Amino acid sequence: MKAVIVEDERAASENLAYLLRRLEPGIEILEVLDSVKSAVAFFSNPHQAEIVFLDIHLADGISFEIFEKVSIAIPVIFTTAYDQYALKAFKVHSIDYLLKPIEEQELADALKQFKTQLHGTSNMNLQMERLLNMVSVKKKTYKSALLVSRSDELVPLKTDSIAYLHIDGGIVKLHTRENQVFFPDKTLEEMEEELDPAIFCRLNRQVIAHRDAITNIRQYFNGKLVVNLQPPMKERVVVSKARAREFKDWLDS
Repeated sequence: MKAVIVEDERAASENLAYLLRRLEPGIEILEVLDSVKSAVAFFSNPHQAEIVFLDIHLADGISFEIFEKVSIAIPVIFTTAYDQYALKAFKVHSIDYLLKPIEEQELADALKQFKTQLHGTSNMNLQMERLLNMVSVKKKTYKSALLVSRSDELVPLKTDSIAYLHIDGGIVKLHTRENQVFFPDKTLEEMEEELDPAIFCRLNRQVIAHRDAITNIRQYFNGKLVVNLQPPMKERVVVSKARAREFKDWLDS
């Protein structure tokens, strides 16, 4: 089996590669790509890939944009922290849709589905039923409280009280609505996995914000957006052009 991974978070791609090699010792991972642009470039040329594992949120956009620019004639397994894309994934003929953090058994089931399809015995009605049920069956549960540190104490903090999290000098800082500052003992990526994406949004690589902390947004140059938060941040919070439409859709939902 020859695979391509499209994933912009290094830790996530390494974890997926590790699980794939555990389940399929003979697998050959041809490429690990991190953007819509690099994926389009790869699939625009002849290749030997037999399956692609495709993250939905990439550094320069949403991976569905890839299908608008190039044809992918091999099976696709989507990987994402968000379940609202299941039906759209079906429309581009994916064989499965795995929610992060990816569980080994679910990945094994997806590979089994791939092998079934490869031998021409795939049941499309069953596939459609699985994808249509994913929104309800694969619902993730998200943290309602976090254990965070302040000085020499640990404090249980309700997620509803969080205004935003950001990276400052390599350290993750959590600001409450009252502008108290705490220090989660996790990376921003790990925090993103634990927070409900209907309430919290990854604005850029440095900031995750609660929707109620967003006071307004304004247009910036080259299609970017500036987001104003409460309590205010010292640094300007910028959403890239690639993520701007998705962010506005999220805010309007």
